[in-house]
Amino acid sequence: MRATFNKGYPPMSGVQNIIVSKEENGQRLDRWLGKKGVPFFLVHKFCRSGQLRIDGKRAKADVRLVEGQNVRVPPYTPKDSTPHKGPVKLSEKDRAYIKSLVIYDDGQIIALNKPSGLATQGGTNMKQHVDRLLVGLADKDGIKPHLVHRLDKDTSGILLLARNAEMARALGKSFKAKDVEKTYIGITMGVPELMQGEIKAPLHKTETGRDKDRVVVSDEGKYAHTMFSVLETMRKQAALVAFQPMTGRTHQIRVHSAYMGCPLIGDFKYGYDPELFAQINLKKRLHLHAYRLRLPHPANRKKILDLQAPIPDDFVANMKELGFDHSIKADNIQFEI
Repeated sequence: MRATFNKGYPPMSGVQNIIVSKEENGQRLDRWLGKKGVPFFLVHKFCRSGQLRIDGKRAKADVRLVEGQNVRVPPYTPKDSTPHKGPVKLSEKDRAYIKSLVIYDDGQIIALNKPSGLATQGGTNMKQHVDRLLVGLADKDGIKPHLVHRLDKDTSGILLLARNAEMARALGKSFKAKDVEKTYIGITMGVPELMQGEIKAPLHKTETGRDKDRVVVSDEGKYAHTMFSVLETMRKQAALVAFQPMTGRTHQIRVHSAYMGCPLIGDFKYGYDPELFAQINLKKRLHLHAYRLRLPHPANRKKILDLQAPIPDDFVANMKELGFDHSIKADNIQFEI
């Protein structure tokens, strides 16, 4: 006999068949199962081996679920066997906070200006993150928006949300089709040799050894391509640089910036040396900001969404400290093609 579970954590062993609820409609398979206790790496392993199925068919980990689908999960040991605690309850302070981050909302698409230090999704010992706070942006039916993509915890800037599953799928297709033009602003340690250029270097995430959990340039990696344009320099010590990632690899801009000999200021993971700025009063943060997104609106392809996230105060303060002009004009940023 098969057991069917509509919500809560699955049992410790045996095959489970879990039905996707209305509230879960549009969520990514790997993230959805993560909330139910299935370790992230196991979801991907089960998908590769064909053991994890949706309505009897093989499934990819990044597929978005549809209400009523039957997800078959093979036996596993959950990372957390405690009972499901029910819907997230936010304080008024949290609700006000997530609403304060909204810079665009047309009823279908929402854009947040995510601060540095706030994770997009939860993880080990991660109590506060955007995904948890989305309850504060729920519609009149109590359905919260869907995450469409993610930003690193320490990267600030534009983060897109979709009001419903259909829009989430449409936006996801736009990102996959490379219809989304992304511009980031960063401050580098050192100055690039060229004022404009591109970096093509394959990236590989290491899982063992000295570089465990870091992304490195390696022939074993996936193709990665980043355009850059130097906006200003402070002698040979630092540069204000605009980046345009043409692919979407993990830590791509951070690693590519370090690869050209100019790690981002504040990026201790990839080579930043604070001693070089010991005499300058810089606020501590990773100096990378997702500044602009341009894409055709999925509901009207003739309409171009041009979204800009104001550069946060701590970033601006450091720009001033380094002598950079903080009044950046998006249309003045050009990338050599």
